Amino acid sequence: MSNDAVLRTSLLWLAALILAVSVFTHSFKKMMVTYVFGVLGIAALLLPDWDYFNRDFSRWPYPITAEERANSPHAQGSGFLRFAHSPLRVIVYSVVYGCAMYKWWEYVSS
Repeated sequence: MSNDAVLRTSLLWLAALILAVSVFTHSFKKMMVTYVFGVLGIAALLLPDWDYFNRDFSRWPYPITAEERANSPHAQGSGFLRFAHSPLRVIVYSVVYGCAMYKWWEYVSS
């Protein structure tokens, strides 16, 4: 991951959310579910090497070369929303994360 500040900020917000869940629900189990859900969500969104996955599918079995990494559109940018390379990926992430957030909210608010 090229920008550790984003990861640190995400984990800090997760810690604040876990604290809020524990204060308002007084449930260790709900706090742990929030922790696991949050860490998995952050890991799935921030940790993958998007330069690797944004290549042509036929190139995935081979290591990424320095030339491919230098020519990637993310090499010059800030890296914000690195997963937004294709609209289909954004739609899939939105649906999966939306369903997961809904289920988490149902569990925590019950």
